[in-house]
Amino acid sequence: MTRGCQGCQNGQPLPFEFTMAFHPILDLLQTTVWGYEALVRGTEGQGAGQILAMVDDANRYKFDQACRVKAIELAGALFPDAETRLSINFMPNAVYEPAACIRATLDAAHRVGFARQRIMFEFTENERMTDVAHVQRIVAEYRKQGFATAIDDFGAGYAGLNLLASFQPDFIKLDMELIRGIDTSRQRQTIVAAVVAMARQLGVAVIAEGIETEAELVTLQAAGIQLVQGYLFAKPAVASLPTVWIPQGDVRAKTTRLPTGDTMDAHAA
Repeated sequence: MTRGCQGCQNGQPLPFEFTMAFHPILDLLQTTVWGYEALVRGTEGQGAGQILAMVDDANRYKFDQACRVKAIELAGALFPDAETRLSINFMPNAVYEPAACIRATLDAAHRVGFARQRIMFEFTENERMTDVAHVQRIVAEYRKQGFATAIDDFGAGYAGLNLLASFQPDFIKLDMELIRGIDTSRQRQTIVAAVVAMARQLGVAVIAEGIETEAELVTLQAAGIQLVQGYLFAKPAVASLPTVWIPQGDVRAKTTRLPTGDTMDAHAA
């Protein structure tokens, strides 16, 4: 096992505590919650930035492992059925040896009875990747283990065509800057339509994230996007599942069924 893997298993506890919030991803065609993205939060509701500021080279690997385990354990207890998916963020530089570093994830999934086929790993890089072969090994190993992979923030910074060409993920998540105001921007509409067409040719599913208005949603539906995420539907809930607005056919509808059988106003989220 490499030194990095020893570092994430050295028995030293993290110098801070954290939990996860869950943010829904909706399937518009099936009118249901497709899955939830796990987002880092403090145990008292502190934002991700405050927690991530305490992550350094000495605890990065242990933190990455702990995030995966925490997300899976909470999902195993909270998710309403055996179909709902879990999306977990990770940074490729927090993985030394893909086959070794995935062991804690597999153990956690087995322990809580959470099928690995329901887990998706989102990756992105704020800086250009210098070791493309390493990331290809990660994606290949995750696919071998039955996990899905996604490029997050597609269209922002370096998370673009080169990543898509190099790694062939199962999903791409359109960056919210492409989504914001798309209903009034012909440029954004043209770009998103081209990405959707390209992804369809490659066999990659598209998730639109950061949706905040019904007008944005209408435009994205017209572009053929089925999976969506954003504050329009719900805000993340810490260590729990939020109440979700799910459009029923016509997105102008103001009420919807929830997993509990309740209904809510479209803007109550």
